[in-house]
Amino acid sequence: MEKSKNTPKSAPKPAPILIQIGVYATVLFVSWLISEWGAKTFPNFPLPTPVVGLVLLYVALNLHVIKVEWVDGLGAFLIGIIGFLFVPSGIQLAGTLDILGKEGWKLIVVIIISTVILLVTIAYCTRLFIWMRVHWLHQDAHVDTETKDER
Repeated sequence: MEKSKNTPKSAPKPAPILIQIGVYATVLFVSWLISEWGAKTFPNFPLPTPVVGLVLLYVALNLHVIKVEWVDGLGAFLIGIIGFLFVPSGIQLAGTLDILGKEGWKLIVVIIISTVILLVTIAYCTRLFIWMRVHWLHQDAHVDTETKDER
């Protein structure tokens, strides 16, 4: 008998944990090399290793150099324990509470001012984009709330 063409494909099996660790370690090592090279080549423009690694992993996943199954399990695990990973930062912050007590009001003022600047900038950018849509593209500024599935 012929197999039906409509049979669903089985879900890909996740890679063993050592393979997943190896993929992350390789990406981190290459990121570190690029970051060090960037620091020597462009000393005024530091390249943080985690940011380089994030970009490398994103590009590798989009170009299908790395399969999602190779990093999914460990990535989900690391996201699950992310609070635990930030405990040392919290302990360091608690150790510097005297600085926060003396300089904390400056931090609060900066946060409030930067939030207001951000909101005003977003409002004016949105206003500019709506104006461009109406005047340059000759389209209505009305936003359609229906999704394609509802039509």
